Amino acid sequence: HIDTGDYIVVINAEKVTVTGTKAKNKLYEHYTGFPGGLKSVSFEKLQKRIPTRIIEKAVKGMLPKDKHQQNRLRRLKVYTDDKHPYANELGLNKKEQ
Repeated sequence: HIDTGDYIVVINAEKVTVTGTKAKNKLYEHYTGFPGGLKSVSFEKLQKRIPTRIIEKAVKGMLPKDKHQQNRLRRLKVYTDDKHPYANELGLNKKEQ
């Protein structure tokens, strides 16, 4: 009943690739709440527009559907390139001496 996990930092989200024809055929759907409001966007378009959303949706689908899911997703940090504010805490910016 206690979730004591760490933060996860994902970098280079814009470089995600898929095999075969998934780039054109894979659809991400959401409902707006209005009648007939089912919206869908392909992998290619979503990667151009919001590449971090692909990783976030994939991780959300793998998490258990319980009361801890949203708290776990808050600890997921996804960035499009290799620059992020957590580099100093992870020890990635230290120069070797």
